[in-house]
Amino acid sequence: MELPFAESYRIKMVETIRKSTREEREQWIREAKYNLFNLRSDYVFIDMLTDSGTGAMSDKQWAALMLGDESYGGARSYYNMKEAIKEILGFDYFLPTHQGRAAENVLYSTIIKEGDILPGNSHFDTTKGHIEYRRAIPVDCTIDEAADTQLELPFKGNVDPAKLEAVLKKYPAEKIPCVVLTVTNNTAGGQPVSMQNIREVSALCKKYGVALQIDSARFAENAYFIKMREKGYADKTIKQIVKEMFGYADIMTMSSKKDAIVNMGGFVAFKSEALWKKAQMFCIMNEGFITYGGMSGRDMNALAQGLDEGTEFDYLETRIKQVEYLGARLDEYGIPYQRPVGGHALFVDAKKVLTRVPKEEFIAQTLGIELYLEAGIRGVEIGAMLADRDPVTRENRYPKLELLRLAVSRRTYTNNHMDVVAAALKNVYDRRDSITRGYRIVNEFPIMRHFTVELEPAR
Repeated sequence: MELPFAESYRIKMVETIRKSTREEREQWIREAKYNLFNLRSDYVFIDMLTDSGTGAMSDKQWAALMLGDESYGGARSYYNMKEAIKEILGFDYFLPTHQGRAAENVLYSTIIKEGDILPGNSHFDTTKGHIEYRRAIPVDCTIDEAADTQLELPFKGNVDPAKLEAVLKKYPAEKIPCVVLTVTNNTAGGQPVSMQNIREVSALCKKYGVALQIDSARFAENAYFIKMREKGYADKTIKQIVKEMFGYADIMTMSSKKDAIVNMGGFVAFKSEALWKKAQMFCIMNEGFITYGGMSGRDMNALAQGLDEGTEFDYLETRIKQVEYLGARLDEYGIPYQRPVGGHALFVDAKKVLTRVPKEEFIAQTLGIELYLEAGIRGVEIGAMLADRDPVTRENRYPKLELLRLAVSRRTYTNNHMDVVAAALKNVYDRRDSITRGYRIVNEFPIMRHFTVELEPAR
């Protein structure tokens, strides 16, 4: 008899979570102005808002944390992190930051000027926000197939080389500070990018004299999919695949709260010493001195250990199989999601679930609220709310995909929790035809509005 799959860890500590009544949840979401970000965590039973900084650290990470050196300049912890980044990722120069958007801030303050063009594959919210805040323009070059949620493609996060080359041909190199390649492609549903595509993008960047930045929050999950799905990589280790991936990049940014499995931390790394030195000013201005940036020594130690653990196959297999388990449960109930299952989350196709809610009333946000009311489960909208307004016309942008992302925290929930999520979604799906109205915006920021937006039910 073949042995069943089991997690590659055992549990040492638990945290109590509380169930609530529907009446309580109706009051709480109303007080939160129908913004799931505004809910107190105590009001959430299963939290799938994000996998960023919400995972469980290992015993070795906690031990490393206790050995943190909090010296202002030249701390041992900085050199531990430097060694891990060089050994695992292959970059000689880096600046620590408190998280990924801070790394983007340091980098884009250094290289972007007004009117610049940054092509890539479905820039995520903070990336797009930082670009547009500087009055530059992100251009999405993702393959068209990513918009078809029911199409099974192994590397649905890929850049379309023809689209990218059209942009590189159209503008002079001095107007394109970098190409942004996000691995995995979060906005398209946590979909991976193939090694072949990384090579093609790198070759185009070299051909046109443009730097390649890899947005690397979930790079290890991307490497796992390369190993499992791409010809020629089955016998390579995750670390070998990671080294090859980053061998094609000039710059990397990372929110280490994902694949380094820490609660806070990030960095921007460079192949160019000159660019690293140029970026130091913005690190010092916005984050801190270059040997701690926005991080404490203990967090740098935990991050260094997490980079090692997060690039081990057994850990990644356990993580991704849990997301696959949730996908299999949704298949049983006929609930549509972005296929195939991505690495860090399940992305429910809200357009196919709530077919009677007008696009102007934020379909995916409506589905997220309905799921919270059903069972206290908090997801996040990846749709028109996140897409923001056009920076010129100020009209709402309506992307091809309206997705409810259910992010699975690392080493945190059991498959029993996934069963609850699937059953709650089924209950919402079963009454989908009765959900005909969504929400309207009452108050919003001019950029990255989804974090703080205030809503009310549409009438």
